[in-house]
Amino acid sequence: MSTVDADADVVESASVPAEGTLTDGAIYERIVEAVLDHRLVPGTKLVEEKLGRAFGVSRTRIRHVLVRLASEQIVVLTPNRGASVACPTVEEAREVFAARALIEPTLVESFIAQAKAGDLRALKRNIEEEEYARRIGERHAVIRASGGFHLIVAERSGNRTLQKMLRELVSRTSLIIMTYGKPDHVALSPKGGCGSDEHRAMLTAMEARDVKAATRLMKRHLTHLEAHLDFGMSHKLRPDIGELFGERVGE
Repeated sequence: MSTVDADADVVESASVPAEGTLTDGAIYERIVEAVLDHRLVPGTKLVEEKLGRAFGVSRTRIRHVLVRLASEQIVVLTPNRGASVACPTVEEAREVFAARALIEPTLVESFIAQAKAGDLRALKRNIEEEEYARRIGERHAVIRASGGFHLIVAERSGNRTLQKMLRELVSRTSLIIMTYGKPDHVALSPKGGCGSDEHRAMLTAMEARDVKAATRLMKRHLTHLEAHLDFGMSHKLRPDIGELFGERVGE
């Protein structure tokens, strides 16, 4: 396989639904999930034809999805070169963390103001899933659960506008971590990356309805995440698109 093919090819091998059963929204979610799981890395070329075969849809539909992803700065569209997964600059990385530091304390406060027992249980289950994934060495599951904690808080905050903004920022954070993350940033140790210990501390404060402590812990947590970045390094591994999204052979 040539370098171009290797760069062009993307979602975890799995059976792909029959033609027409995937909506544009579902395709968008699959690609975003691959970014959140760190399976789709910065710089990967997203060739419309290959993505169309992988998802069993037309290039036109893929193009619409890529335009949406580009509007969220997850994908870059370059004239005469096509689409590729964004490679965040150092300035963009700092801006993303600055934005999260402004948004997430507000989401935490809103969450606490209306959280029911079921909402708190959802966070507890998420932390338990993250800790279990660490114990068994499931790296992608650890990454998904780590980001999931923040998304659950946003989803159950009642603020749909900030929820949407955070979803995009979390996706961009995954690209930032893949580009500049130190080796222990996504480590499987309890304190590696977006650690469950800090999530548990936040949950304890939320259960106590202690807004001041919970928001302080969230700000400190985001500071720790940014501190794990090394802006002098960059990883350029490329996945195979067909294998990642389960390309249908023979079509």
